[in-house]
Amino acid sequence: MSAPAVLPSVAIPTRDGGELFIRTLAALALQTVAHELIVCDSGSTDGTVAAARASGARVLQIEPARFSHGGTRNLLMAESGGARVAFLTQDAEPADERWLELLIGGLDIAADVAIAYGPYRPRPRSAPAVRAELEAWFESLAPDGQARVERLAVEERALPAVELVGRRGFFTDANACIARSAWEAVPFRDVAYAEDRVLALDMLRAGHAKAFVPEAAVLHSHDYTTAQELRRCFDEWRGLREVYGWHEPASPVHLLSQLRGRLGNARRELAGAPSRERLLGLARVGTRHGARTAGAMLGSRADLLPPVLRRALSLERRAGFDPLDLDAPPHPLPPPHLRP
Repeated sequence: MSAPAVLPSVAIPTRDGGELFIRTLAALALQTVAHELIVCDSGSTDGTVAAARASGARVLQIEPARFSHGGTRNLLMAESGGARVAFLTQDAEPADERWLELLIGGLDIAADVAIAYGPYRPRPRSAPAVRAELEAWFESLAPDGQARVERLAVEERALPAVELVGRRGFFTDANACIARSAWEAVPFRDVAYAEDRVLALDMLRAGHAKAFVPEAAVLHSHDYTTAQELRRCFDEWRGLREVYGWHEPASPVHLLSQLRGRLGNARRELAGAPSRERLLGLARVGTRHGARTAGAMLGSRADLLPPVLRRALSLERRAGFDPLDLDAPPHPLPPPHLRP
């Protein structure tokens, strides 16, 4: 008699997920593929744990101080049962009932694919600037709309990390699937931020491939205030500095070129709108771009800032700067359940 098939797992770290988490749970209940649902909660007080259990999830609970982006995902991997484990964040809602089917299918595109990910789509009421930015980025990853596989040739695996900024090194575990067999040799690193980018680099350098599956989408967008946008970008570009050693260019020519590009795209999108609406739209795009640029410039130079200022600028309230030497020979830790 053959052994029973093992269900894939869906894993979600949570803390005070609110209404968006409820929507994520509802979308998971409609999936065409049966799955195990496992949640790791780090101190919710808003009913998140009860909602997860009511949806049939197995819930792990840890103290807030024990949470880290990489370490908590390693815990979820270790405690889940599936040979394929899909990851969401609590506010990433599968866009349709075939999300899981399509995402885990990304691991079958080629024999060496170990990680797969899908795009974010803006929520229906997202601001036009948010919508345009998300759509432009994810469309750039697969302009023909077809699944795309990225891998490094043997001679490319020693490339400096900074040369893999952009499409080749991009990966997001807000909408991802990981093969357990690959993770057992190449787990997440226990890092404060950008754990998904680090995992992608480690996987690629270990000889695995990653797949982008454009149809496996989630609804995942944020309409931040101008101040929140700046602080979010500070966190993101500090992460790029820590992981890749990336410095955002600061030349006036580069900055002006970026602004002109954003405003040019906005003009085309607003071409048929009344003049007042066009002006307001362009002002919003310019303001948002200015906030993002300021956050990026500060974040990619976070090593030069005192901890008190880093904390004030961070949306996550993180004061540290923790660079990784990803260009040294990798010595990843074994996953938690394999450690002595």
